[in-house]
Amino acid sequence: MNDFSCTVRTWHGEHTIGLQHLKSFNYLPQECQQVQEISHRIHRLRKNENLEEAARAVLKHLGELKRPYLTAVEEKLLSVIEKEYSVGK
Repeated sequence: MNDFSCTVRTWHGEHTIGLQHLKSFNYLPQECQQVQEISHRIHRLRKNENLEEAARAVLKHLGELKRPYLTAVEEKLLSVIEKEYSVGK
């Protein structure tokens, strides 16, 4: 973090952002941990150059969710993609 910007790691890479553009979601510490875990899982999968377009589309959707958790169906989709591409949690 600098005086006027910081580097933020997201599911699709690292970005330097001005502090005025950051928004707090007021997540609890446990929710922050969940967001980090989901982001890490998506990031590992996106490194795979052999991902099919459908898998990329699902990962993009999951990475753009505005909540700190996955629904049961979303968790199953992510787990299936991890299994298909041999990437564990």
